Amino acid sequence: MKTELHSQFVKSYKKRIANKAKLVQKVTERIDLFKTDPTNPLLKDHALTGKKNHLRAFWISGDVRVVYLPISKRLVLFLDIGSHNQVY
Repeated sequence: MKTELHSQFVKSYKKRIANKAKLVQKVTERIDLFKTDPTNPLLKDHALTGKKNHLRAFWISGDVRVVYLPISKRLVLFLDIGSHNQVY
């Protein structure tokens, strides 16, 4: 699976994740897992509803989520990362 990063994702990552070493490691592990097996149950991947029904999200840890837009079967665009309240 190939991933691209939206500018909002990069901004959110720097603000919310980059200064927390353990969380950086967890994000790296989960994104690597997503790239190799996006259907892995550990990710708790799910479709969003309402105004964001064209988007999907997966679980990093606790309350941290990655919101993404599937472009094709082999390409996704990461849009945002953060807590449930921050990304939804």
